[in-house]
Amino acid sequence: MLDSRLLFIFADDMKKVLTLAVLCILVMTGMAQNTTKNMKTVYDFSLKDKKGNEVSLEQYKGKVLLIVNTATGCGFTPQYEDLEAMYHKLQSKGLEILDIPCNQFGHQAPGSDEEIKEFCTVKFGADFPQFKKSDVNGANELPLYTWLKSEKPCLGGYDEKLAAVMEKLYNEANPEPRKKDDIQWNFTKFLISRDGQVIARFEPVVDMKEVEKQVEAAL
Repeated sequence: MLDSRLLFIFADDMKKVLTLAVLCILVMTGMAQNTTKNMKTVYDFSLKDKKGNEVSLEQYKGKVLLIVNTATGCGFTPQYEDLEAMYHKLQSKGLEILDIPCNQFGHQAPGSDEEIKEFCTVKFGADFPQFKKSDVNGANELPLYTWLKSEKPCLGGYDEKLAAVMEKLYNEANPEPRKKDDIQWNFTKFLISRDGQVIARFEPVVDMKEVEKQVEAAL
């Protein structure tokens, strides 16, 4: 049998190891939470292109940005046509539209990055920058979206029946429900000023004419 003193030493060592492990977890969690808190502008973030290369958003410094999470099989997908028309009308004045496909909302963007790009090009002639399909809510959400949502919370505006359908479809497609200020559905838009600050958040039910009006005001 082990000497009682050895058992005491062993237990004490195990306690120290567990304490250290807990402290490490707390430190790492705090670091993750503080990552976006230290970010001041959109230029502090990057996105991945379709080949997985990091693209710093600093390259868009001085531009007005409209950042949109999109899907190819959504009832709001025809907004691609409005976005493309806006892009051609206002690009020369300093507008860039950043397209981030996302499959979290009813699995409405199931294709590969290449298939999504082909669909958008052939059907809508979309030629604004499109990035790698990514999550915008939950454990794997892009840090950019953590920051965007903290800067401009969700203001609602959805019809009660539509909101119920959206919630049901989202919960069927994801392991955890949306939080209050999470992205509610495809084609949510964030308007970014020339100095990298979030000006406005538009839910997909907002009329595209109103979106364009505010984009023009920011240029």
